[in-house]
Formats: sequence, C-alpha cells, structure tokens
Amino acid sequence: MASVELKHVDKVYEGNVKAVDDFNLDIKDQEFVVLVGPSGCGKSTTLRMIAGLEDVSAGTISIGGRVVNDVPPKDRDIAMVFQSYALYPHMSVYENMAFGLMMRKVTKSAIDEKVRKAADILGITQLLDRRPKQLSGGQRQRVALGRAIVRDPKCFLFDEPLSNLDAKLRVEMRAELKRLHLNLQSTTVYVTHDQEEAITLGDRLVVMKDGVVQQSAGALQIYRNPVNRFVAGFLGSPPMNFIEGRLIEEAGFLVFDEGSVRLQVAPAQAAHLKSFKDKPVVLGVRPEAISDEAHARFEKAGNSIETTVSLVQPLGDKMDVYLSTAKGTQLVAHMDAFSGLFAKQPHEVLVDMQRAHFFESGENGANLVQDGSDAM
Repeated sequence: MASVELKHVDKVYEGNVKAVDDFNLDIKDQEFVVLVGPSGCGKSTTLRMIAGLEDVSAGTISIGGRVVNDVPPKDRDIAMVFQSYALYPHMSVYENMAFGLMMRKVTKSAIDEKVRKAADILGITQLLDRRPKQLSGGQRQRVALGRAIVRDPKCFLFDEPLSNLDAKLRVEMRAELKRLHLNLQSTTVYVTHDQEEAITLGDRLVVMKDGVVQQSAGALQIYRNPVNRFVAGFLGSPPMNFIEGRLIEEAGFLVFDEGSVRLQVAPAQAAHLKSFKDKPVVLGVRPEAISDEAHARFEKAGNSIETTVSLVQPLGDKMDVYLSTAKGTQLVAHMDAFSGLFAKQPHEVLVDMQRAHFFESGENGANLVQDGSDAM
C-alpha cells in the first residue's frame, strides 16, 4: 500500500467551469479517507483524477511518492470500484475476478491463488461458477470488490459503491467494507453523499462544497466542532437547527435573543463571544440537544423555549418532534418516544446550551467558537 497526496489540485472544464478548486490532501498509508458532500461538490471528479480518468488542470497528484499526473490509469497501481458493478455478463464470477490479472499476463497458478483467496475473504467461493445475472445486488458488489482485491493495488478507490443497494443491504455492506479495510490494511479513498455512510466508514472525512474542501478531520471532531454553518448542517441526521438572532447582555449574562426566544449562553462559550455582543449571529443546536423537562440531563435555568408541536415522527424508542417558536422559527428535536406529544400541542422544551454552536450570518458562516471542545 502507499500514501496518496494531492497538492493544489484544480479541475477546470470547458467554459471556465471550476469543478475542483485548490484541493490539498495528504492521505497516509493504510488510511481510510471519505470524500463527502452534496451532489456536484467535486468529490467524484477528485476521485477520477486520482484514478487518472480525468486530467488535472493544475497541481500534482502523487501515489506512493511518485507524481502520476501523466501516468495512464493502468499504470497507477490502483483499483477502483464503481457505483455500477461493471461486471462482464458473459463471464463467470471467477472469470470476472481474474480478467484484469489475465490482461497483465499473470500466470494461471498465481491467478487461481489470488482469486480463491479474495473469494474466501469475501465469502463468495460458492459463487465462482455463476454468471452476474444469477447474483443478488450484494453478491455482485462483493464480486466487484473481489476483482479489485486480486490486483493487490497500492490504493483502493470507491465511487459510491453502495448507492444501488437497498437500505438493509447497505448497512451490511458498510460493515463488510470496514472489516475488509481492517483485514487488508489498505489505503482507501471513498466517495459518498451519504453522511451516515461517511461517518461509519472513514478514519477521516473530507467535507466538500462547490469544489472546495470545507473541513478535513475525524468524524467525531467534525460533528462536535464544525468549522462553519455548511459543515454543521450537512453532518447529522436530522440536521442541526439554525436560529437567527443577536447576542445581548442581560443581568450580567450574555443571552441569545431570537425575538420570541431568549437563551442564556454557557459561561465557557460566553468568554469567546463577548466581542459579538449586539451583533447578529446564528445559533446552532443539534436535535438531540433539545429535550423536554422530564428527560433533560443538563442545566435547565434560562434555557427554555415555548413552542408548538407541528409534527411527530415515531422512531421506536425515540421520535423526531417538529416544533415552531412564536416567531415562526422551525426546530427539530430528537426526543424520548414516551414524551407523549402530539401535533398542535403547546410544549415547553429545554436547550442544552453547553452543546450549542454560534456562527456568523450566511450559509458558510464561520463557527465563532472554534475551540469549543464541549460543543456537540
């Protein structure tokens, strides 16, 4: 395996359309990195440039310390697994997995050893004589993985490989991919728009928007301390609630004022936010940081909001409760299912302000408390 390094990489299409802008990333040997972001953010284009399927407009890409900008895909020693399994329908599973090795003139005995070893790892030995049309979606995906494994590449590249599977199978295949990575100790670059998939798989996430890297860090670090409002809203389901308002001083305390809602800023955060007093800010609160009084496990004083329940979505032992403030601000709370709430019911909720975030105004507003390690 090997490291992968991208330095100041750009991709510009005809008409001066910039798909990737000054992309910098150093992927360590054996690291599992996930490029994640909404459709059109440039993540698949970045992956295709690493693979050599797209030319680099500017910057350099190195694999194993070798600059590969002008190296053909077949000579980069990478293996790519696509969203479509791209299996040859007229070939058996064995032949599909062996085909790449045959093109490289690998001996028959070596091919047989590699194919059977990969099939054993993936639990598809009993499928080697079947054709792709005789396989389920999950089995086809395993064959596509096997075809990549037999090459023993320096780096694995995955382009949304699970998006064609049903929800249950996606969960199962995520676990399979993680186990595979741990077993092979492979350098892996994985592209997805599914944030849950990204969080569960990646050692490190690279969140992208409009071709630009917004944040690169571990999933928990990004979740707890997003660098800006876009990242905060993208990672998490349901997404973070955003409330526009101002910071004011009241009775010696710093208070967030939405108009109909006033919430006391936690002391640890207030020290960083004093310079923003009397200025517009955006309060970010994750759904799980909103609770009813009976189930709140945090400081309650000065943290209540009068709301009206607009919708309740049961989720087993939890439920998503959609709320509206008197000013009309919409919130989602992830609450205990036994709270006994129903639509159109007035309800007071509490906000865990120790886990609150504060952002500058605007879609990409910066996090105003970057070192807020207590924030969630």
